[in-house]
Amino acid sequence: MATNQSLSLEQRLGLRLSQQQLRYVRLLELNTPELEDVVERELTDNPALEKEDKYDEKGEALAGGTWREFAMRSSGSRDEDVDYVSLTADRSASLYDYLREQLYQRDLSEREFKVAEYVIDSLDCNGYLRRSVNSLADDLAFNEGDVETTPDDVRKAVDVVRSLEPFGVGATDLRECLEIQLRHKPDSEEKRDAIRIVTEEFREFSLRHESKIMSRLKLSEERLRKAVALIRSLNPKPGASVGGDYADSANVIVPDFVVAPDEDGELVITVNNRIPELRIDETFSQAARTLKNKAEKRLESAEEEKNREFILSRYNDAREFIAILRRRQETLMTVMTAIVTIQKEYFETADLYRLRTMMLKDVSALTGLDFSVISRATANKHVATPWGIFPLRFFFSDSVSDSASRQDSSDDSEGSDVLTNRKIEARIRELVEKEDKRRPLSDERLRELIEEEGHEVSRRTIAKYRDRIGIPVARLRKEL
Repeated sequence: MATNQSLSLEQRLGLRLSQQQLRYVRLLELNTPELEDVVERELTDNPALEKEDKYDEKGEALAGGTWREFAMRSSGSRDEDVDYVSLTADRSASLYDYLREQLYQRDLSEREFKVAEYVIDSLDCNGYLRRSVNSLADDLAFNEGDVETTPDDVRKAVDVVRSLEPFGVGATDLRECLEIQLRHKPDSEEKRDAIRIVTEEFREFSLRHESKIMSRLKLSEERLRKAVALIRSLNPKPGASVGGDYADSANVIVPDFVVAPDEDGELVITVNNRIPELRIDETFSQAARTLKNKAEKRLESAEEEKNREFILSRYNDAREFIAILRRRQETLMTVMTAIVTIQKEYFETADLYRLRTMMLKDVSALTGLDFSVISRATANKHVATPWGIFPLRFFFSDSVSDSASRQDSSDDSEGSDVLTNRKIEARIRELVEKEDKRRPLSDERLRELIEEEGHEVSRRTIAKYRDRIGIPVARLRKEL
């Protein structure tokens, strides 16, 4: 069997980032809390790096304090000028602690308590039990060898958990959650009708098929309206209403920037973090200078060589980290300044209809930065304004109408009335809020109303942005 061998040459063109560039890119992608963690970790790991404490005129350290205090001090604004919302995490008892406290008050055997406690620990943050009884029994048998547990024991424990407040925890799905809450309500005609709707016609209820429900359950329109109102008053996520350690803490947003007007009405941009000024430890600086002066001198021992490598590596790492961190801060400020420049009217008025069409290329034209740098600098970053906190990506928007989308962004800068995706979202929300809930507006009707205002928008575009802002379709918005 003959084999053929051949040699071929292939030329490829590629880009390889240096280690310093990779560190810069990674730091640029981090938001404020993540960056603060990285800086603290670097201070701990690298003895050549230390904080440079700064003091005010009274000799008090400027480091520390809440982000709000830092922002006010940095921008020169006074507390009474802007009313910011405190963003401290909720430290109240969690859902799991709350349920355990109730469990202690029940007359349960040690085995029953352990099984019920395991069921509680298996709930998600909304209070739902997403695992089967058999799998829980298997886990208990494996993890708690001294606890002999059968599926029936787990079912009894689940019933105990479902009797705890907030009612609805321990359910496996939404239908079961609503039923549990209803059964703990005082007896009434509305309650009985609501239970029948949830247990017998839940699918039709979800689809808002009121006529089918009235026909099948022999209910009048008035009785159906009252029952539906009772169901809608229930909490679909009962676990999320208790404490904040699990559900709420994940929603705490620390803004990366603060934009607010100063006393003269000029917009002031503040990079919002508590990252201290960093410097190289003087001992390492002197040692590094000494070693560099002796670079030509032959060292006497292997241990001295090892010490030399350690000192120079930590010294160089510290210098590099400080340079990269400074470059990151400058890049973020440059990008944020460009965004505020383009969207200045919005930041001055808080009027959503003043948002201009803005894309990465517009920011790049002002800053000279590459698209990828701008994209990383705005990803997962937020800005605090006097009227709320917004992700930076909120300010990027394309033209929606087909004719407008073909216009260059320079046309928008000349003042042309281009309909952006943010504007259409705001208009959809306004129209839906004012609609007759007995006859909600369809996507086609929303399109017609916006077209009557002089904007050409397709029905698919309406559906896309309606869904993005969390507004359900017309049949799901219908009320009796």
